[in-house]
This record gives sequence, structure tokens and C-alpha cells, in this order.
Amino acid sequence: MRIRICGVGIAARVAVAVVLLWVWGGVAQGAEKAPKAAAGPAAGSVKKEPRAIIKTKFGEMEIKFFQDVAPKHVENFIKLAKSGFYNGTIFHRVIPGFMIQGGDPNTKDLAKKEAYGQGGPGHNVTAEFNETPHKRGIVSMARAQDPDSAGSQFFIVVEDSRFLDRKYTAFGEVVKGMGVADKIVSEPRDNRDNPNERIEMQVQIVE
Repeated sequence: MRIRICGVGIAARVAVAVVLLWVWGGVAQGAEKAPKAAAGPAAGSVKKEPRAIIKTKFGEMEIKFFQDVAPKHVENFIKLAKSGFYNGTIFHRVIPGFMIQGGDPNTKDLAKKEAYGQGGPGHNVTAEFNETPHKRGIVSMARAQDPDSAGSQFFIVVEDSRFLDRKYTAFGEVVKGMGVADKIVSEPRDNRDNPNERIEMQVQIVE
């Protein structure tokens, strides 16, 4: 950068040069003293939220969790899934225009069909009713009359069912594979809404 100084004496030129050097020096020092921007997270180091993959003979469904509004239910589901609790259970209740339900350990026994829908993990989870609307794709916990009776059984909403809002704990949502739920809910069923053919699941947690 060239600065032209015209029409002034030598002394004035020297004075101006000194001032300029002082200003530039101050700017340079300020730049050195300026705090450096905090380094962001390294590429690829961002922690991914856990998700569930439900595998069936019709394909797979991927579920994301709502840890912010139902942390205990999410923790319970993940713990059961990692232990293999859900593997070999079936979707034992399917109602077109409403939902598909599964997660009962009794359904692993082909000889106990009359007990399907009555089993659980041996513990309950306190209700975490929230403002999540029970729209298509929402994953929510089944329960008995007691609000705090949820255990392992869950259901996936296939058509908006807002009458369930704030009465059941919504803890996740299907983000891939809702077509699989549509196939399951369309299966022929008996008078107890149990599919005539077994629809077993394998549940895997990916992190």
C-alpha cells in the first residue's frame, strides 16, 4: 500500500510517518492479542443419537427416539432391545386404520396364544405423557388402565389417532419403512386382531 504525502516539509513527513507506524503497530498488536475463535468439533466427531431398526419378513423400519420428552421410556426400550428381549416376539395386534402392536414376550410361545397381549418385562415405567401428537408413524407405549403400567409392549400408529394424545407415552417415530407397517396392518387376522400368520421381529439398536 502506497501513501502519497504532498506539499509538506521533511519534518511533517517524518511526523506523519511516525504516526502511521504507531497506528499500524497498534493494529498488528491488537490482532495478535485478539482471542482466537474456539475450535468446533472435529469432522466426524458429532455424536449420533441411537436409533432402532425393527426387522420383519416384510422389511425394516427405522425409529428415532424422543429422548427429550420421554427419556425413561427410551432408556427402557433401548435396554430391552440390547438384551435381545424383543427378538422373536411378534406383532400380535393389528387394526387397519389405527395401529400395529407388539413387544409381548408371551408371543414367543406358540402354545400360549390366549396369553398374547398380557406379558411384559417384569417391571413398569412411569408415564411420560407429552405433547407429541399421535400421528402416522409415531411409536408409543401400550399400557393397561393404570397410566404407569407400560412395560415392553409398544404400538406404531398407521393413521392419525389424536384421541390418544397425552394418554399414552409417545417416545419415537418411524423415519424409514412405514410401508412395512402398512403391509403388517393389512395382514388377515382373527377375531382378536391377531395376524393369522406370525410376524416376528428382530430389534437392533444402532448408535
